[in-house]
Amino acid sequence: MSNRRILSIWFPRLGAERLIRRQPMLGDRPVAVVEEHHNMQVITSLNGMAQADGLQIGQPVRDAHAMCPGLLTFPRSPQGETQFLEALQRWASRFSPWVAPEDEDALVVDLTGCAHLFGGEERLMQVVQDDCTDLGLSALIGLADTRGAAWALARYAGKATGSDRSGDSIDQEARATRSRAGKRRHWTKGGSAPAVTAQAPDIRRIAQPGQTYSALSPLPIAALRLEPDMTAQLGRLGLRRVGDLLGQPRAGLARRFGRGVVLRLDQAMGSAPEPVSPAKPPDHFAVRMTLPDPIGLVEDVMAAIDRVLPRLCKMLEDKGKGTRQVMLQAYRSDHAVEMVEVGLARPSHDPHRIRPLLEMKIEDIDAGFGIDMIRLLAVQVEPVHDAMTVGHREAGAAVQARLNNANAMDDLIGRLGARVGLDAIRRFEPVDSHIPEKSHKIMAAAWSKPHKGPWPRPTNPRPLLLWHPEPVHAPATPELPETFRWRGMDLKRHRAIGPERIAPEWWLDDPNWRSGTRDYWIADTEDGQRLWLFYAHGAAMSPGWFCQGSFA
Repeated sequence: MSNRRILSIWFPRLGAERLIRRQPMLGDRPVAVVEEHHNMQVITSLNGMAQADGLQIGQPVRDAHAMCPGLLTFPRSPQGETQFLEALQRWASRFSPWVAPEDEDALVVDLTGCAHLFGGEERLMQVVQDDCTDLGLSALIGLADTRGAAWALARYAGKATGSDRSGDSIDQEARATRSRAGKRRHWTKGGSAPAVTAQAPDIRRIAQPGQTYSALSPLPIAALRLEPDMTAQLGRLGLRRVGDLLGQPRAGLARRFGRGVVLRLDQAMGSAPEPVSPAKPPDHFAVRMTLPDPIGLVEDVMAAIDRVLPRLCKMLEDKGKGTRQVMLQAYRSDHAVEMVEVGLARPSHDPHRIRPLLEMKIEDIDAGFGIDMIRLLAVQVEPVHDAMTVGHREAGAAVQARLNNANAMDDLIGRLGARVGLDAIRRFEPVDSHIPEKSHKIMAAAWSKPHKGPWPRPTNPRPLLLWHPEPVHAPATPELPETFRWRGMDLKRHRAIGPERIAPEWWLDDPNWRSGTRDYWIADTEDGQRLWLFYAHGAAMSPGWFCQGSFA
């Protein structure tokens, strides 16, 4: 018999308690996490106060607000929950090196040969429970010889089994159905089996070695990780406990319900293998150098960087990765740490591209009484693919020169970003839209690629400067006025080009276009200004003249 011991840790309120950990003021309020499902918002996670008010997982949000007016709802973040579960996986590695995520809200731990380090299994489970309490998490734990049995004990230990049909649901059916229900045959003659409502007075979530059969037998059939439809079908046949299913012939179960039921039975009992495969830890790229004597000069720090930076780049290159963000940590002799970060416009593992950026930031480090150790860390890494040139020598040189010219812009963005920040450097991208202010979009230069080809030319000239429409004091008529007042200036029209009619996007309710269809004019004034005026014909707002831009 196998001596494996598997621990299952289930966090039934993971989504809600993750938010409460980030915002502790939510701890005394009912909190629900919601998600869009079939054009309807449903609850995916609840905290203890919300569950105490009678709310349930899968309940529509509108019904939950009717039951609990003070309910606070937050949209679900699957990525955030995954990252939080990864952090819990690192915490659980203190009990065993074999830890894997399970069902998006649980962890499975292979404790084989590890329980005695914590004083036994019961003591270990108490430590796990105490740690979860300190973390502000609700956890249910199960320990057994198999992964399936541990999963079942964590979720269903102590739960009573019942029929999938209650008296209330029968009362809600049609009259004819209720009439037939009153004549239902006895369960010994083909009718529904009676519900099993007995519940053990003490909940045991530890199945002793070799006692998997007795631990699983009183649990509901859903503890075998079956689909809800399959669970309901088995329940209608009177098979509501795992023990009821264990006593049935395997061949008949496979023919009637498929091999999935038999496989789940074998996995729970240990007849079918179900290993725990821990996730591969993420690659960590960091190098350090301990100095024999404290240093404080810029030249000495750069000399140390020249020693460790090539090693970091070699580690990245061997993994086919490039870094977008590098952190330099300088450990001082007074136990303080100075840190600076630099970003790159494109991932790279070339030390000649990273070193100038670190040199620009080295002045920000306060050496104090001296630096004992430096450490370089690649904070953000991405895959990179080296380009190989093929063909004769001249063609290869031309391709290499073109690649170098393309990288020169990225190097410039990186140098500027070291001074003002990468987020402050932006580029414009054309957008296919007839609305003037929507004909372009602003993107971060470090995280986007430049537009290929020339900028699309508009059908009519567009101003160099574009701003939010400003009112012009002129008669509210479609005819372009000879004189008008704008920004406190009395202007006189010299000549004009137009009109160009632009209609709003009828499928959108844009607050900036509630003035209706516009007629644009290019108006030259006698004082030398060339303005972009338009007359709004009026829709949800009154008609009138506005100025939106200026030509060079």
